[in-house]
Amino acid sequence: MPAHRAERRLRRPVCLAAALLLAACSAPGTGSSLPTRVVTASRTASPLGADDWPTYHRNALRTGVAPGAAPVGPPRTAWTVRLDGAVYGQPLVVGGRVLAATENATLYGLDAASGRVLWSRHVGDPARAGELPCGNIDPLGITGTPVYDPDTGLVFAVAELTGGRHVLVGLDAATGALVVQREAEPPKGDRVAHQQRAALALWHGRVLIAYGGLFGDCGDYVGSVLSVPTSGAGQVLSYAVPTGREGGIWATGGPVVDGDRVLVSVGNGESVSGGYDGSDSVLALSPELQRVDWFAPSTWADDNAKDLDLGSLAPVRVGAFVLAVGKRGTAYLLDAQRLGGLGGQIAQRDVCPAYGGAAVDGQAVYLPCQDGLVRLTVGQDGSLRQDWRVDMERGGSPVVGGGAVWVVDDGRGELMALDPVDGRVLQHVATGPVPHFVSPVLAGGRVLVGTASGVTAFAVG
Repeated sequence: MPAHRAERRLRRPVCLAAALLLAACSAPGTGSSLPTRVVTASRTASPLGADDWPTYHRNALRTGVAPGAAPVGPPRTAWTVRLDGAVYGQPLVVGGRVLAATENATLYGLDAASGRVLWSRHVGDPARAGELPCGNIDPLGITGTPVYDPDTGLVFAVAELTGGRHVLVGLDAATGALVVQREAEPPKGDRVAHQQRAALALWHGRVLIAYGGLFGDCGDYVGSVLSVPTSGAGQVLSYAVPTGREGGIWATGGPVVDGDRVLVSVGNGESVSGGYDGSDSVLALSPELQRVDWFAPSTWADDNAKDLDLGSLAPVRVGAFVLAVGKRGTAYLLDAQRLGGLGGQIAQRDVCPAYGGAAVDGQAVYLPCQDGLVRLTVGQDGSLRQDWRVDMERGGSPVVGGGAVWVVDDGRGELMALDPVDGRVLQHVATGPVPHFVSPVLAGGRVLVGTASGVTAFAVG
């Protein structure tokens, strides 16, 4: 089976009416709901520092570049902490704290210098394999990388809980206090068939949440994006891929905020009419989550039939272009101002099946292949050139900083620092078992890696 088809200022807290505090959010396919909870309490807002890492791949464009990272040196274990479950999402770093979420549906605040647990918050009982129609993560709690909002001081995460519920929580990142809680169910299909694997994003005072299916593509799921106010109250906006079933938005890089639109990649779908159904594509959505542009390869129907879709890697912005690569292994270069519709790419090149999130440094793209890492250069003229390739057992998602490309071979459990120019290995160190699609974090002179049992920090300066 393939890997998966599978800034505004801080507002003063305001008192919300009791009716709002008890308002319920509907959950498709169920007869129960979770009351919305908004706690009117002080919140510790922490403006972002130059060394902070508040979202997947550090910024809204998901470039994965840390300009102030320490120069590459021999990595040594600074600390390692065992938590109550595997850490699939990238740890975040804000104000001297590491924020990590586990598959046991627990969020932690750790001291960045020592790894000491400062606070923890268990959100609820995670879903277990026995109650899900398929999947390969057990327990299934928090998988998508959380996001930190400097305006409210909250870290947001989506937990998948027993009964297949999907709950958005917002915690005070300084104390772990629960401030926001509300159901955030996909708008179409059976909630128990959906998995929230894509990193969360922050946009216009709202949290973006993307959904795909469980490993195995079972059940009635439809890829979608939700937009939820960071206040915890107000209207939830949503977009669902117009396919009969599937069309998951599951790539770990998550939604990419590109100015006044957000980009997502979509997996294979099941067209009811036989015509193009919005799947196997790159979509641009407006702040209201209306589709305003799109691209799909002319081979979309064959891609869908063979599970070779574009949904495995989040799209990336490279200068005037957008680059998209999926399971077929073809890199498509798109005009960022006009994605091109069906078969409207500017250029294409056979590279490798790619998964997770790429890193972008100028015109260079570091592409996480199924079994390695590739550097592509996107020319100003719209050309695509492959510069080098490093073979791995199973390539993780890279980041860039300190004169190196950092990547985890999650098959071997090894962190590597590669020369950006030629790909040669500069440093390497064992990480132990790590989750699939793992991506390191560069902050405070350390490289942080989420592992199958917690978080490990490597000092490299």
